[in-house]
Amino acid sequence: MKIQYKQIGVIHSPFKEPRGVPIQPSAARGVRGTVEVFAEYAPGLKDIEGFSHIILIYHFHLANHGKLFVRPYMDEEEHGIFATRAPSRPNPIGLSVVRLIGIEGNVLHIEDVDIVDRTPLLDIKPYIPEFDIRTVEKKGWLERNVHKLPEARDDGRFVKD
Repeated sequence: MKIQYKQIGVIHSPFKEPRGVPIQPSAARGVRGTVEVFAEYAPGLKDIEGFSHIILIYHFHLANHGKLFVRPYMDEEEHGIFATRAPSRPNPIGLSVVRLIGIEGNVLHIEDVDIVDRTPLLDIKPYIPEFDIRTVEKKGWLERNVHKLPEARDDGRFVKD
């Protein structure tokens, strides 16, 4: 079985390369960008302006080939790829919850952007707290490292060679 996705748009941000990008939207507060939805998909934006936040699903186009063990940004130890949010994955798919500031035609104005400029967009979904927020009991290895998030930045370790 072959699985294939279509790019539906492109994400624009002030980050021209991975190095220096905040590693999660909560560490990118106030960083603005835009999402350009291709014209053929623009009708699907109907009613999106009613949401304050959206989920962007995108392709990590600059990430190197995924390994099953990685040393993530906020730890010195290797972990299994599925226990991290590292961009180098078997399927390099990213997900970010961003604030929707406004919409002009096929362009969404967004904030809290932790995405490299010109990243291919795969999908958009509305963020709904009642659907998406869960109370968690465990945070795995991140329990001892999550305090590092505000200063954590991409250091280029997952970029294609």
